[in-house]
Amino acid sequence: METCNLHPPLSKGDIYMAFRGLHDADPLDPSVLLLQDRHRSHFVDTEQLQEVLRPRQQMRAFLSQWRMDPRIRPYVIHAGFYGIYRLGHIIIDWPLITCLVERWRPETHTFQVPVGEMTTTLQNVAIILGLRIDGPAVTRTCMLDVAELCGELLGVTPPPPPPADALRGLTISIRWLCQQLSTPRPDADEVDLERSARRFILALLGSFLFPDKKGVHVHLCFLPLLRDLTQTSTYNWGGAVLAHTYRELCRASLDRRCGISGCITLIQLWSWERLHVGRPDFGRSAPNPAPPLPHDLHDDDVDGVVAEGLDDGLPVEHGVQAEPQAEVEPEPALPLGCRWRVPLTPVLNPSGVLLLYRAQLDAQTSNQVLWQPYVGELVDQLPNICLADQDIWRTMSPLICFENVEWHRPERVLRQFGLH
Repeated sequence: METCNLHPPLSKGDIYMAFRGLHDADPLDPSVLLLQDRHRSHFVDTEQLQEVLRPRQQMRAFLSQWRMDPRIRPYVIHAGFYGIYRLGHIIIDWPLITCLVERWRPETHTFQVPVGEMTTTLQNVAIILGLRIDGPAVTRTCMLDVAELCGELLGVTPPPPPPADALRGLTISIRWLCQQLSTPRPDADEVDLERSARRFILALLGSFLFPDKKGVHVHLCFLPLLRDLTQTSTYNWGGAVLAHTYRELCRASLDRRCGISGCITLIQLWSWERLHVGRPDFGRSAPNPAPPLPHDLHDDDVDGVVAEGLDDGLPVEHGVQAEPQAEVEPEPALPLGCRWRVPLTPVLNPSGVLLLYRAQLDAQTSNQVLWQPYVGELVDQLPNICLADQDIWRTMSPLICFENVEWHRPERVLRQFGLH
């Protein structure tokens, strides 16, 4: 399969023309956007900040080090995270993320663009990631007995520091989980397999959905929610991911921050679905080229991680192949985000690309925005979970992820729902 370019190489002339398009980022009316003096766009406009944000996401490392044992696959499916696993690692366009953060407003939880306000909503989380957006909130007490909890649910207790770095406060090292516990024993019973599935899901949460400041540890507060894997999928994981991502966008947009965590893949795929800026060129003549649908992908090798081999069995060096099972659970339908799993080339000139992206957003027109991308064949192929809670896509409510509580404000972006 040919590799698609995120964007063509830029000449000095392109960068100069891009810089000419930059305009004053300060709001005309400061009565709503009260944090402008601390906002990233202010420092960019005064030429105090030009750097691209640094990544804090370890999904590629997780997938390259930890292949899913086929025996735990049913548990991951029933817990509701198999679509996230299949989405895998997608190359992050950090100049694009930086450009979007410069337009994110903590006061409204929206991106301020020339054609109005836009934002990532519960609709996008459900359709792109395939996570539930209704149900009990993702919150529990964080007063935990770490040794007892890990021994019961993970089957092992991490050594405390120093010298080991496995445990840091109430967070556990994803690398340590992988090194110590990635493969269940050949004679593992159901209890052992459930523990192995919890370890895998916990690492998936920390490396993709809820990465910490460095992307290498995951909080153990999530572990009690994995106690009964048949009930795990009933929680509002989509709302929690959106709350966590909103909070990280707000942090990154203020006070000259140099990095960002949160579910950045969600933000990038949301942008690719709707905006022309930074969208990969798939060699199509349409004004809004789109990647193939999930069922059209046969070999979506991304960054050396081959999707079709992710859960078909362990490589020889990882241990013993699982015995063939009499009955194999069919492959679930995949969320829409999986259609972007195509080979992409990395960004070669991030500084110049950042200037270009700024200029393209400055000059954006309404007809360059795909306001309603989820129509027709796209939604016909989606799993039920993606469309199950359409009645709350436009709800105004707090989004909860433990101590993080952020407001969902779809009333500010009704055009995204076909309302004007």
